[in-house]
Amino acid sequence: MTEAILKRVRGVIEAIHMAMRNNLFDSRPGNRQKSIHLNSSDIPSAMEPHPQLQEFMAPYDEEIQQLALQLRNYIVDLVPQANELIWDNYNAVAIAYSKSEKLKDAFCHLALYTHHVNFGFNRGAELTKTKVILEGKGKLIRHISVKDFQSFPKEELKNMIWEAVGIAEHRNKDLLKPGAAPKSIVMSISEKKIRPHKKTQN
Repeated sequence: MTEAILKRVRGVIEAIHMAMRNNLFDSRPGNRQKSIHLNSSDIPSAMEPHPQLQEFMAPYDEEIQQLALQLRNYIVDLVPQANELIWDNYNAVAIAYSKSEKLKDAFCHLALYTHHVNFGFNRGAELTKTKVILEGKGKLIRHISVKDFQSFPKEELKNMIWEAVGIAEHRNKDLLKPGAAPKSIVMSISEKKIRPHKKTQN
């Protein structure tokens, strides 16, 4: 690792420590208005996806594959400490983002479908900074359906993502501790899968 990258990594760690000292990640009701925004120049290059992710996404149309990669890059650039947890499930490729290697600590996720990608919050029902209308009627999970990255509400979702990170950290204080370098991890692969038929070229 070059000295320049080490310097940037140290800058990120110092910023996180400062946030911890000032309770900027605390998601209790009285503190949820606080958030931390790291300058992009202080963040190391985005984590590379697991080599098998492209294989898992291969049955989907190129547009959906590209959209999924754009969304995952958006997340890992915004929260560079997050691990990427990948499931090649029966009915969809699902990707969760967590500051641990456990799904229970995940703050958001992606799910690939034939014509769209769901961008979801694992505890979306608890969010208060909902500038974007979220879908879902379950106890916790909420999502939006994304069909193209251009119309994806990037700015509006930033504070919602940071609040989701804060909720995860409030539930598990160990997430506030500096961790190892983030990883892209394949969690499971289903033997049987339902996948879309890719569009054929005329």
